Amino acid sequence: MSSITIGLEMPQVRSLLPSNPFVPALNRKQLQKLGVPPDCAKSAIQALAKAADQGTGMGLKGKRARQLVAAVVQNPRAFETDPIWGELARELLAQDAPLAHEAIAYRTWGDDIDTAAHAQMRAACQVPGAIAAALMPDAHVGYGLPIGGVLACENAVIPYAVGVDIACRMKLSVFDRPVESLTNELNHYKEALLGGTRFGVGVEHKPAQSHPVMDQDWNITRITRERKDTAWKQLGTSGSGNHFAEFGILTLTQEEKQLGLAAGQYVALLTHSGSRGVGASVCDTYSRIAQTSLPRRFKDFGRLAWLSLDSQAGQEYWQAMNLMGEYAAANHAVIHRLVAKLLGTKVIAGVENHHNFAWKEWHEGRELIVHRKGATPAGPGVLGVIPGTMADPAFVVRGLGNPQSLASAAHGAGRCMSRKKANNTFRFQVVRKELEARGVHVLAAGSDEVPGVYKDIRAVMAAQQDLVEIVAQFDPRIVRMCGDGSRAED
Repeated sequence: MSSITIGLEMPQVRSLLPSNPFVPALNRKQLQKLGVPPDCAKSAIQALAKAADQGTGMGLKGKRARQLVAAVVQNPRAFETDPIWGELARELLAQDAPLAHEAIAYRTWGDDIDTAAHAQMRAACQVPGAIAAALMPDAHVGYGLPIGGVLACENAVIPYAVGVDIACRMKLSVFDRPVESLTNELNHYKEALLGGTRFGVGVEHKPAQSHPVMDQDWNITRITRERKDTAWKQLGTSGSGNHFAEFGILTLTQEEKQLGLAAGQYVALLTHSGSRGVGASVCDTYSRIAQTSLPRRFKDFGRLAWLSLDSQAGQEYWQAMNLMGEYAAANHAVIHRLVAKLLGTKVIAGVENHHNFAWKEWHEGRELIVHRKGATPAGPGVLGVIPGTMADPAFVVRGLGNPQSLASAAHGAGRCMSRKKANNTFRFQVVRKELEARGVHVLAAGSDEVPGVYKDIRAVMAAQQDLVEIVAQFDPRIVRMCGDGSRAED
């Protein structure tokens, strides 16, 4: 701004005070344009009012006020001890101070993890307020926090440490059907899966479905209010990428009282999806707010930007995130309800869990915000599902509550190949025929989701025996995915 006076001393700054006592001060938006960070705006406004009181009025004219503020912003050291501008100057200087936070340590499970994921984890461990962290054996590169990363912070939430697909989760339903029916009534199962599921970016469910989650208060934030209609249209659908719905055989080697099932084999439906477009909008909106609000010295954290839970934005995100958790659960509930109805059966047992979420939990004697991005909650006795691939088993597990992992475990096999490389390496129709020869029928998918793009799920499970115990094994038989090759974060 060419009209800004630069290099002023304190007496010169005071000489810019206006003669009109009733001109309003600058607002926060105007201050931000002058280079005043949002968290310094209050001190700037107070300094302007104080400067006016010390002069001849209660407010400052726009041009003169801009000159005053710009002078302090451009040379805060010159005003550090000034009785009017000192507090603002000191806050500005603190913005540029070097990071004082010492990076915390994290433990890793498994050794088949790329260096880029470790680099992301090390960056996350430098976030001020980070208290504890862990990296799961299925870890790979994500946005901000790596997928498979667990990060506990004090009184702060990081939208991208939760993930784009808020409350992406697993749900397994056990049906009252004989195992042999999967072979004898193969077409019936295929039709039920095709009829009861919808996949794709922006896909809507026609006819629209119902669930009590849509009766909740969606006015808690602007973004949830504006996206409610879209959320309702997408209720009961799945996205793209690694989201799936599949029938398979669940095997228990012994009685499982938590599930209420005897040892044996059962027909089961397993689904993987999250909060659809509305969840992504919540993440994007509040991550941008977090990044904009960061002091300048923290700008390099980028997508690791955090929101204090004492702030309005932090509380809004927290409420929206929890609503997205309930919405994602509702999506699964609708899918399982529709598929069961088309199959003509009832659910006799089930397990479900989030793996992209943040929880308030007690660790190390204090309440922390535990982010699990692509990580399964594994508290003592807590049941969860860890999937493999379309050709490899998923596992129902019981958490062991290991404090070193913040009571967490892997959320799947974990990618070992990018989608671009996968599409250049594999031909889906070839893989599809190979899988069918092994008894796995794939109704739709893409070459970026074939078994070869994932780590060995058995190796992942072997690397976390101190985190979970295996309760049951699920072997896929009929699989449906999006099949359009669209990019989606795990």
